[in-house]
Amino acid sequence: MSFSTAVAPHPAVQALVSYLEHDAQPTIVLDTDYNILAANGAYRRQFGIDGQPPIGAKCHRVSHHYAVPCDQAGEHCPMRKAWDSRLPERVLHVHHTPRGPEHVDVELRPILDKQGEVVAFVERLTSITVASAQPQQHGLVGRSPAFQDALASLQRAAPAQIPVLLQGESGTGKELFARALHLGSPRANGPLVVVDCTGLTESLFESELFGYEKGAFTGAHQRKIGLAEAAHGGTLFLDEIGEVPLPMQVKLLRLIESGSFRPVGSLRTVHSDFRLVSATHKPLKEMAAAGTFREDLYYRISGFPIRLPALRERVDDLPLLIQSLLQRMAGSAAPQVDPQAMKRLNLYAYPGNIRELRNILERARLFADDGLIRAEHLPTELGSVLGPMPSMSRRSKDNLGQLAQALDSFNGSRSELARHLGMSERTLYRRLRELGL
Repeated sequence: MSFSTAVAPHPAVQALVSYLEHDAQPTIVLDTDYNILAANGAYRRQFGIDGQPPIGAKCHRVSHHYAVPCDQAGEHCPMRKAWDSRLPERVLHVHHTPRGPEHVDVELRPILDKQGEVVAFVERLTSITVASAQPQQHGLVGRSPAFQDALASLQRAAPAQIPVLLQGESGTGKELFARALHLGSPRANGPLVVVDCTGLTESLFESELFGYEKGAFTGAHQRKIGLAEAAHGGTLFLDEIGEVPLPMQVKLLRLIESGSFRPVGSLRTVHSDFRLVSATHKPLKEMAAAGTFREDLYYRISGFPIRLPALRERVDDLPLLIQSLLQRMAGSAAPQVDPQAMKRLNLYAYPGNIRELRNILERARLFADDGLIRAEHLPTELGSVLGPMPSMSRRSKDNLGQLAQALDSFNGSRSELARHLGMSERTLYRRLRELGL
């Protein structure tokens, strides 16, 4: 299949066409004014409309439906960065596709002429399958900047062997992120073994992690394979690692460093090849300084720390999360949420994060006999812990006043209004919330 292209403005661009057609990833060529000059077969199949690439269109119009470049609409623009650095740049964006909004890993490479001047760009797109920007019945869901920052870090870490430490409050979805790390890794076909480190005594933790031989202790009637051995070829996820008893931490460190251990009551050494992912809501670095967590273990598990945002930091994701959670609970019979109930849900700070939101919705849907969750179906304490109201400068007040006028006079949809104003939908919705709309 031939590479779809517009008239190339420079010989360096023409030389790319036949080469990029063999790339398995969707790839386009852009000029320095954001115009799409060419698209390979993979791009046409995945992102083209009816198989036809948008040759001649602006990349920000196609990918984001923006009237202006990404950096003018509140997004990180890889083209601007690549122009300045003359080096490849990589960002995570939410793109509009024939399948709806999707997370896409965007890699942009500048094409230089013999004088070192940028004459074009090659943009390579990789759809992210471990997270969704649409309501989903399983896995990670979100579109907010805080969520995308964590997802971008996950994308960097997933293909590597480096130990990852997920840090965040209880209920922020650490196990879901661990599963996404596993699914995005070369070990995706291997097992993901979860070790819950909370509430385990030293002896119980050792027998669970390392296994034991028959007769090793009273009640050991048969040999048991430990979770470390079960994780061979896959990922070992140590959830709430800050709860591991201090005496066990030295044995855990030896396991992580060598991959070897001895089951309880055995003289044989077992080797397990696994990728380590840990999670905690505790301040491990401060604990290490205080001597309540081994410092050497902390530095061994925190090769790539990823901070997971609290739900109050990603309020833009609330409608998406609410719809997804209700679908997971009730499938096609999932109730809707009326505007007043949604307003109350948006104002709450969620100290228990997504776990608390799930509990609130699970309870509320039991009262929604007609398929509509109303404000009276929500817990009375929901209004007692409010999220912080954004501070508003004089300039932002003026901008909000202009936005209110535009909203009154504009007859199109919210997405069309965002494009008309030259901003992202996310920015528009944030400002509408400031107006109480």
